[in-house]
Amino acid sequence: QGQLVESGGGLVQAGGSLRLSCAASRRTFGNYAMGWFRQAPGKEREFVAAISWSGGRTNIADSVTGRFSISRDNAKSTVYLQMNRLKREDPAVYYCTGGHRSWPPRDDWGQGTQVTVSS
Repeated sequence: QGQLVESGGGLVQAGGSLRLSCAASRRTFGNYAMGWFRQAPGKEREFVAAISWSGGRTNIADSVTGRFSISRDNAKSTVYLQMNRLKREDPAVYYCTGGHRSWPPRDDWGQGTQVTVSS
């Protein structure tokens, strides 16, 4: 089972940007599709973005299309979620995921990182 560790969460003003990072164990990263989910208080966990192991395929949720993007650096075993023009509906705990048995990937989960948006 791969270990995923998120970082980069925090407090940002509405309209601002944040970049989340997720570092994975090198042994599994190269074979894994990677993704991001989020969960706000009182809401179900929802898909945000995913990227294939090669980086050639990406999916972005409709709710964040045009504002969020996902990328990966296989040399660093790290996946990124760039979040621009953050809105009041974006605050949540953001979870990094990895795997190769489903799309978007759900085999492994990080511990989550909190994103808060102030108005």
